[in-house]
Amino acid sequence: MDNLSANFPGKLLGIDHGLKVIGFATCDRIGLIATPLAVHYRTSKREDFAFINTLIEKYEIAALVVGMPPRPPDFEGHSQSDTVRLWGQRLAGAVSIPVYFWDEGLTSVDAEELLRDTDQDVPERIDAHAAAVMLQSFLDALRDSGIDWPEQVTAIEE
Repeated sequence: MDNLSANFPGKLLGIDHGLKVIGFATCDRIGLIATPLAVHYRTSKREDFAFINTLIEKYEIAALVVGMPPRPPDFEGHSQSDTVRLWGQRLAGAVSIPVYFWDEGLTSVDAEELLRDTDQDVPERIDAHAAAVMLQSFLDALRDSGIDWPEQVTAIEE
């Protein structure tokens, strides 16, 4: 068993935050494989956080990994990454487990290609698969690159 497996905290929940839909993925207890889990159609932050807390309890989640969209270079004004950062900070105040951000890069594009390759229904599953692609990149970086865990998200209250 490698060092990561020996010190891994348990199941993680990967989150792909979207304006209308949030995708979720989880991993095994030793952090090897990420798999799509669910989607949640957004109505409010309160409902988002209640759904996430239900998943935490049901699947015995040890930590959350929120996909952070890249901020466009030389972008002025409010970006999607600003929205996700604020939402993630509020999420950290609404759950009792650690929350981390991870660069999601082009996970939706990667997930769409993966689904097309397997002839699965893209629109219904894209968000959960994007969460799985993002979470798998996080797990791979921890295992293969030997990086440290990112800094835990600081909670803010509503």
